[in-house]
Amino acid sequence: MAVAAEQTVLWSHDVLGLHAVADSAGAVRLGASGQDWDRLAPLVEVTVTGHGRTWSGERFIDTTVGGRLAHQGHRTVVDGDLRTTTIRLADPVTGLAAEIALRTSPGAGFLRSQVRLVNEGSAPLRLESVSSLALGGLVDTGGSPAGGPTLHWADNDWLAECRWRQAAFRDQVVSLNRSAHGHEGRGAFERSSQGSWSTGRHLPLAALTDPAGRAWLWQIESSAGWRYETGEREGAAYVALFGPDDAHHQWHETLTPGQEFTTVPAVLVGATGGLDAAFGELTSYRRRTRRPHPDHTALPVIYNDYMNTLMGDPTTDRLMPLIAAAASAGAEVFVVDAGWYDDDAQGWWDAVGAWEASSSRFPGGIQEVLDAIARHGMTPGLWLEPEVVGVRSPLARTLPPEAFFRRGGVRVTEHGRHHLDLRHPAARAHLDQVVDRIVGDWGVGYLKLDYNVNIGAGTENGTESAGAGLLGHHRAHLDWLGSLLDRYPGLVLENCASGGLRMDHAQLAVTQVQSTSDQQDPARYPPIAAAAATAVTPEQAAVWAYPQPHFTPDEIAFTLTGALQGRVHLSGFLDRMSPEQSALVRSAVSAYKTLRPEIPAGLPFWPLGLPAWEDTWLASGLRGPATAATRLTVWRRAPAPGAARTPDDSTRTLPIPHLRGTHVRPRVLYPTASDATATWNPADSRLTVSLPRPGTAVLLNLTGDH
Repeated sequence: MAVAAEQTVLWSHDVLGLHAVADSAGAVRLGASGQDWDRLAPLVEVTVTGHGRTWSGERFIDTTVGGRLAHQGHRTVVDGDLRTTTIRLADPVTGLAAEIALRTSPGAGFLRSQVRLVNEGSAPLRLESVSSLALGGLVDTGGSPAGGPTLHWADNDWLAECRWRQAAFRDQVVSLNRSAHGHEGRGAFERSSQGSWSTGRHLPLAALTDPAGRAWLWQIESSAGWRYETGEREGAAYVALFGPDDAHHQWHETLTPGQEFTTVPAVLVGATGGLDAAFGELTSYRRRTRRPHPDHTALPVIYNDYMNTLMGDPTTDRLMPLIAAAASAGAEVFVVDAGWYDDDAQGWWDAVGAWEASSSRFPGGIQEVLDAIARHGMTPGLWLEPEVVGVRSPLARTLPPEAFFRRGGVRVTEHGRHHLDLRHPAARAHLDQVVDRIVGDWGVGYLKLDYNVNIGAGTENGTESAGAGLLGHHRAHLDWLGSLLDRYPGLVLENCASGGLRMDHAQLAVTQVQSTSDQQDPARYPPIAAAAATAVTPEQAAVWAYPQPHFTPDEIAFTLTGALQGRVHLSGFLDRMSPEQSALVRSAVSAYKTLRPEIPAGLPFWPLGLPAWEDTWLASGLRGPATAATRLTVWRRAPAPGAARTPDDSTRTLPIPHLRGTHVRPRVLYPTASDATATWNPADSRLTVSLPRPGTAVLLNLTGDH
């Protein structure tokens, strides 16, 4: 890489082609090779009250303080296979010091970044936004959509998670002819979270791809507010990644002299080979940076009594036949979902908090049910929503006011619940007692931790901003989850928030399983299941499989097939099935147990591209280091109402370039009685799949040799 004589390279990433460069005045910028470094944005962007931006608009780059931050030194530390370079900067006007930690591993295609700010001046500084990572020169933007880069982002909603969309960069970021105006535009393409559901509107990740197949994919790791922006600067795309900020999350942080603040982490991956290659890099990164746990490789089959089955109304009499049927089907964990604590004639929703077992639902005690689960060779599991206390719960009156979220001095109420602040020792002690009773005394080995309210901006503890309170609680919550696993190393924690509404890597780096959706319609689950590996590693992605006695064989196989390359969340009235139906369920579980050893190392790919919500044909696969490890799930759904119908939609051809030059022998793994066919064309590495009827799906094994 060539730089001017007055510029110094402080850090380089050979795989990504990124460099941090300091000029003679000490300004440091981060970008891709071949750039005019003077035209890139500052390495760290900080909005401080009284020191705004040098160019006003919707962008959070070009901040005054960021532009003044000057290089003070840098150091590199090697810890195992991780290499961290910390660059220290300082603002001579305010005395604000910034340390940005750039972490990667030799040969890996990721960069993880986090910023620590310290007020080394003499006056308080009120922070309004801080970048976790800001860099430029990633992709030439060009003057028109044709031949330019493409933006990819994911919308998220209850029952409709992981809905990826794409548009030409120029459809979202307009060409304004900078040379005619002497300035960049004032806007950017941006997405952000709202409130405490970190993925209630969008996933905290997005990507840029160029026509040559280069992909840049980024992720922000926060359950307490995030925002990203990408736009044009000097004819190239830049990306800036943030945690919570004042404008979007009511976050500000005042640093008195000597105080410090550290941002949430953010990661950028880059790859040639398009989005599939980039998501492969991100999947490897996620595996590298999460807390180790035996569940990540064991992948036991989970039966949960909730979805389309007991729906929060369990009793001993209803559970006992389900326990026996689940064990017969091959389940290894049995989770009693919501309602096990309900003894209230008015309903349990706004009365939760104590988490004591109901005596009316379990006349012989809940231990009778848990013991029955264990006798059938399964791990007992229970549902819990730890962060909330119902407005009618006695705990709403006995815990101190400071243990709850408050704004304007008033305790926050949302959908009949108050919210605990886990920074308060009484709140944490209460939950520790609950878990010690459930896990330590009752022998429960699996906790499904749900989160069904969006509590809003956060909590104001004293003079702190609501957003700062939410971030403080979020960090205390992660610490509490880690403490549970320290005490009970074999305990498995499932992360759930009305399905996938808090599906961020901050949570998933600690918990073992992620609920991908609350979607009850098996015909609408495939696009969620197919795209789940964009948000979470496959071995953590729990997909509901809820076969029912009134289902046809096609319908039973359809709902089961979608879960077989992630984590099986089995449900349904298995106890009421015919022998033939039960055999179809057992066959799916058997197929899963055969292939699950390969899932923890598998990398996702999508031969038909990331699925759209109404697609009739969808495909997602996992490929391992050997061609023999390639598996592919293909769905054919009925056309959406009003959609144009083709005379024959029973066949699709799928490109699978990573198997080029391989002699593939496609085989249906499930359902074994399927009339689907698959043929391989080695000349153009394409697989042709025939599914004669809509509402069917298959799991294919693409074994091969060179």
